[in-house]
Amino acid sequence: MCPVEVDELPLQDETAEELVRRLALTKARTAILSCDESGVFLAADTVVVDGQRLLGKPLDQTEAREMLWELRGREHRVLTTLVIIDQQDQREIFMMCESSVPMRRYTMDEVDAYINSGSPLDKAGAYGIQDSFNPVAMECFHDCYANVMGLPLCHLVNAMRRLGHSPFIDVPVECQAYLDYDCSIYKEILGDRA
Repeated sequence: MCPVEVDELPLQDETAEELVRRLALTKARTAILSCDESGVFLAADTVVVDGQRLLGKPLDQTEAREMLWELRGREHRVLTTLVIIDQQDQREIFMMCESSVPMRRYTMDEVDAYINSGSPLDKAGAYGIQDSFNPVAMECFHDCYANVMGLPLCHLVNAMRRLGHSPFIDVPVECQAYLDYDCSIYKEILGDRA
């Protein structure tokens, strides 16, 4: 693991899709330059998109409250781009995952209790799908749960297979068991080899 810091501000007129691709690639290339290791490098970037507005990590409790209240009872998108760079053959593999996320109609008291826990302050969009706040209307959610957490595992498996690597475990089975989520899209991502 080689943590890196990059400027995550969007460029002028940059779309959400362009932003996550650029940031993931920048993270991977920065890691290669700053780490004393060789091999395969993985980087990812995730953004929350409400209409045309990018929702990053809230600056404070007030901004977290505003974000959560704006998302309440509505659907937004979560985009993650994975970049894998194999230094041996200089191959760069890109995978993007998009999830539509319907939010439930939580109360302001629930929002305030969640904010007071401190949890939303380090999360894009001011929430974590996995948090006990349960912000997502799960009965209406049908996309990649792991993507909303920040690392779409089946997309990662797909990308690694393109480099000739396969996992030692059945990732869709393990992911669904861990998240207690019945995924309906993993076969679409992994095809016949799911």
